[in-house]
Amino acid sequence: MKISQLYVYPIKSLRPTEITSGELTKLGFRYDRRFMLLKVVPGENENGSGPTLENMHIPKYPEMGLFRTEIEEAKSEGETGKLVVTYTPPSSSDANDVSGSSDSEDIQIKAKSKRLKIPLEPETKTLKPFAVTMHSSPTTGYDMGSRYNDWFSACFGYPVVLVYLGTNTRSVLGTLAPAKRNNESWWSIWKQELVLPGTSNVHGSKMLEQWLVPFSLGYITLNAVSWCHTRIETGTSAAAAIGVTAVALILLWTVVNTFVNRRHEARIGFADCAPFLVISQTSVDNVSGRLDGDEEVDLTKFRPNVVVEGAGVAFEEDFWAELAVGSNGNAGAGKNSKVKLLLTGNCVRCQSLNVDFATGKMGTDWPGLTN
Repeated sequence: MKISQLYVYPIKSLRPTEITSGELTKLGFRYDRRFMLLKVVPGENENGSGPTLENMHIPKYPEMGLFRTEIEEAKSEGETGKLVVTYTPPSSSDANDVSGSSDSEDIQIKAKSKRLKIPLEPETKTLKPFAVTMHSSPTTGYDMGSRYNDWFSACFGYPVVLVYLGTNTRSVLGTLAPAKRNNESWWSIWKQELVLPGTSNVHGSKMLEQWLVPFSLGYITLNAVSWCHTRIETGTSAAAAIGVTAVALILLWTVVNTFVNRRHEARIGFADCAPFLVISQTSVDNVSGRLDGDEEVDLTKFRPNVVVEGAGVAFEEDFWAELAVGSNGNAGAGKNSKVKLLLTGNCVRCQSLNVDFATGKMGTDWPGLTN
């Protein structure tokens, strides 16, 4: 099998950006779901501090399918990359319904500039932070300000707020996180998390990673025994010296273990449940084959990050446990260079499959509706 397509969704629930390569992180591809739109709902929120902000998802707001995204990387040092958003209004007969306003001409005037450029990685020091909660998992986002909020509000026909996640994350609730499905030992977790910074490209770095934890534990233990022996020789009772040493070691182990486990804890951004979504082209072709005519399913409606082709049987991915990603054709890529994607759960069907990207509405017939 091989990877045939890669996608990122810089703004959650808008149309994706196809990429040819991507930087893998524990939070997903770089730039994936770093922004999110929230609808401003009239009336005070539960804290009485302002209007309610509702997270926008394409199944509930199908007009989000009218927005395309593309990434402009920085061309030189000192420049910042840009996220380019293009809004394509539906046909004039549908404009009023999709915009949510009876004054479609006013909306079109406001949205006359159908392209908007947003910094890929905005400076957050000048942005207003506020709480964002997704699926009962809270985090902090940053209001991008009126320049961007007004543009999107004009396109949608109702007030919205564009939020940037920044370096913030949120907890992965439920059982999808790998650590919650695999009972890893503290030894394994320590070896993964306690590594020497800056050694990834050093010759023998794998050996350093393998022996760092046991060497460090041995070093600390020997020093503790030496300290205990010195205290006894200077007149401290053996029981007191051993007791103090034992308490110190237990406290040290507790602090380090807590730190390491928090570092190892699975985190997520504005993605719903997992940092990556993998689909199989074989399965998509199977679905297309069930439709009348020569129409094919738009696989981006499944909102994948990784599309894999070459699977022998449709839907066999339901039973995959992990994927090893690497290039067999690269002489420098051995078995140790492969990245493993742990597949911890199957994605349930979403109503996003039924969105007609041409009208920004739920489809009533193919190609908008996928039965």
